[in-house]
Amino acid sequence: MGRVLPEDRYNEELVANVHPPDWRNPEPAERYHLVVLGAGTAGLVTAAGAAGIGARVALVERHLLGGDCLNVGCVPSKCLIRSSRVVFDIKEADRYGVNAPAGYGADFPGVMERMRRLRAHISHHDSVRRFASLGVDVFMGEARFAGPDAVEVGGTRLRFSKAVIATGARAAVPPVEGLHEAGFLTNESVFSLTELPQHLVVLGAGPIGCELAQAFASIGCQVTQVARSGILPKEDSDAIALVEAALRADGVRLLTGTAALCCEVVAAEQRLVVRQGKGGAEEAIPFDVLLCAIGRKPRVTSFGLEELGIPLTRTGTIETNACLQTRYPNILACGDVAGPYQFTHYAAHQAWYAAVNGLFGGIKRFKLDNRVIPRVTFTDPEVAQVGLSETQAKAQGIAYEVTRYDLDDLDRAITESAAHGFVKVLTPPGKDTLLGACIVGEHAGELLAEFTLAMKHGLGLNKILGTIHPYPTWSEAAKYTAGTWKRAHAPQSALGWLVRLHSWRRG
Repeated sequence: MGRVLPEDRYNEELVANVHPPDWRNPEPAERYHLVVLGAGTAGLVTAAGAAGIGARVALVERHLLGGDCLNVGCVPSKCLIRSSRVVFDIKEADRYGVNAPAGYGADFPGVMERMRRLRAHISHHDSVRRFASLGVDVFMGEARFAGPDAVEVGGTRLRFSKAVIATGARAAVPPVEGLHEAGFLTNESVFSLTELPQHLVVLGAGPIGCELAQAFASIGCQVTQVARSGILPKEDSDAIALVEAALRADGVRLLTGTAALCCEVVAAEQRLVVRQGKGGAEEAIPFDVLLCAIGRKPRVTSFGLEELGIPLTRTGTIETNACLQTRYPNILACGDVAGPYQFTHYAAHQAWYAAVNGLFGGIKRFKLDNRVIPRVTFTDPEVAQVGLSETQAKAQGIAYEVTRYDLDDLDRAITESAAHGFVKVLTPPGKDTLLGACIVGEHAGELLAEFTLAMKHGLGLNKILGTIHPYPTWSEAAKYTAGTWKRAHAPQSALGWLVRLHSWRRG
């Protein structure tokens, strides 16, 4: 099945950057201003920021610098998605008046080699030597708190004034009978595949599950996706409907409202037994690879939280105050281990607060600002959201108006045969300020930035409407959305007066 990561120059280059085999931990300082546990996005940004303003910083990583995002998350998944969309575009070439070449198809080992090559190319940003050059003391090994002012790494004690826990998260595994005996992959291992599975079963229908199910189906794998309820549970129903239709159109057999009961092996065939609905019939789905994509759990064990008595929240994250401090004011937490969101950009956002509050909390502390947090699911079509969704606004009893602009009206979308999807904004009744925005369509993640900027700085739809957008571009969708709002809120008395004026001028 090709589950073993091949030893090639690109893996060697990656490891040489993010966990060099010849690395020797430095002699520790007598005391550090800041010790950071974990070298994913949150830890790297915290360490770099603190070192950049002159602090003495130690960074401890047990495995690979770069964390999930570089090694087993954002970077490899987007490489795979890009390759899958090339295959899809060739399949749909006749829409563009182009004849698809005979015998086209994905070279899966080549696809994965490309991913490893690009991942290795990006890895220098997160490399051990880069952070050492920034003045950070990098320690490779398992860290464990030896009290509220020290951690131990391989027998070496690092004393600190402040510490930041940025240990990230790990893949969650469902309690399905026989799952471990059958074997399964998660996002932490699926990118080690070197052979295309014939039949992939995906457990879970959040962003990771939907992205990978669609990508593998487009590349040529038979994919069955099993969702206990529906897909993308945080999104509005109109966005979900478009993504669900796209998944099915791309060949994903999508089973919603379906429970995974157990794994079994019958005549050397691996099967996942499921049941649709309450009291529904059972079905045994054969697979050669099973991917668990039901979410990620904060990594909170094995480094001494229990001994310090640092409490967790009901969701399993480290309990912090609004300034990211734990029960010990000198120990802070940020990133996936602190929550509430598991986004790379949010981890970086939190890291600034962790670094500043850690170093200067005795002088001035800053409360975490969670008001404008964008998110993107990189399916095709993409789903991008910032601020309140309709579902959230209703649940919170917040009054709102909806303005919607359908992308089948956008000239650039039409020229690219991608005229599907929409832009939807929520505003207070009668006002142009933004409560939230949702975009579904190609380049939705890029288009969201204008609305995120507007929300962050209090700019309303009138400001977007009054801004020149180049033609023909996807960005015009924002202006046309603002124009739709403006027409709906044009003062009727003034319009009536203008009609009479022009009628008088015509004589």
